[in-house]
Amino acid sequence: MKWWKEKIGFRVVTSFPHWVTVAPRGANVRLHLCPDSRPEKGNTGYLFSTPDAAKEEARLRKKGVKITKPTKKEDWGTLFWFADPDGNEFQVIEE
Repeated sequence: MKWWKEKIGFRVVTSFPHWVTVAPRGANVRLHLCPDSRPEKGNTGYLFSTPDAAKEEARLRKKGVKITKPTKKEDWGTLFWFADPDGNEFQVIEE
């Protein structure tokens, strides 16, 4: 929970022993975190959007976020991947 708040800038929406949710400010979508169990490693299937992928990648790098695949232009869009401390990967695509 602390990582999502400090590094990514999400707000904590709910906080109970096994039920913690975080979300970007103004969002209606939340991520459910389970602080007392191990999450699965790898790709989560979550995709975030940003107006400028390279700028967002640089911002996250400065905060110490692990970038697993740097910004790259593909046929379907410009995107990069980052990982949380548990190894879960997330994609960020340019709008």
